[in-house]
Amino acid sequence: MQIYTPDEIASMLKISKHTVYEMIKRGDLAAFKVGNKMRIEESEFERYKASMASLPARNRGTQVSGVNLSLQLAGSHDFLVEQLVKYIASEGTGLSITPSYIGSLEGLMMLYRGSADIAAVHLLDPTSQQYNLPFIRQLFVHEPITVMRLAAREQGLIVAKGNPKSITGIKDLSRNDVTIVNRQKGAGTRFLLDSFLAEAKLELTSVKGYENEEWNHLGAAAHISRGTADVAFGIRCAASQLGLDFIPLTKEQFDLVFRWTPANTESLQHMIDLIQLTNFKESIEDLDGYDAGDFGKIIYVNH
Repeated sequence: MQIYTPDEIASMLKISKHTVYEMIKRGDLAAFKVGNKMRIEESEFERYKASMASLPARNRGTQVSGVNLSLQLAGSHDFLVEQLVKYIASEGTGLSITPSYIGSLEGLMMLYRGSADIAAVHLLDPTSQQYNLPFIRQLFVHEPITVMRLAAREQGLIVAKGNPKSITGIKDLSRNDVTIVNRQKGAGTRFLLDSFLAEAKLELTSVKGYENEEWNHLGAAAHISRGTADVAFGIRCAASQLGLDFIPLTKEQFDLVFRWTPANTESLQHMIDLIQLTNFKESIEDLDGYDAGDFGKIIYVNH
């Protein structure tokens, strides 16, 4: 028996593949999973076509909302989030996301204040050594939220190709011949660096360049590429994109926090479906330093 992919069904019906996923989600078209991929049997496709042919013409079609749905995303800068925003914009999903990369903490605060629908966060709680959930539970006591694991990613020291200063770890940041470039206050990466500095018992005044701030990973890595700093604390992907060396120090959890309101319910559910049901996950394989083992997993819900 022939087995079809959602892309093949979309091509035969001359519709968007995201419409096919919407049909599967609603139960209009039965599908099964092979690993993380959806598949449809030929007999089920024929049944669907026959059922549609029996409907009056005015009732045919997938009945997916034709309005453009928009969401505001605030929080940490991340290449995976950038790809997700571009993917949703370019695939004819009917959904648009406006990102504001202002740091994990400020992203959570915007979500708390109702100025955003989604927060992208990676905040380490020094006491529990747990990411994100301690902050989320403290802020969102009564608000309905859902927390989704996007990926784990490697954080460490970004240095010039060949590591000319022979930097090996956090303690080297206090050397007189080493200048760093930092991230802005409220950034999850800065939280993490501060945690490492405290663990190493290094005074901030001993870290040359600590006050020099950049607002995203690529901007920080660019300082290393230009030679205006010797080291930045950041993600492996930024180092790879600029051909720099990377010293891994930890793997952190990067999550999306959705705050539900009557106005955004349809949009948020559509976005979750796009993350969990489409082939977007495959694009993570092209990004160095990411682990998508728990991609799309719901890790916390507060109704």
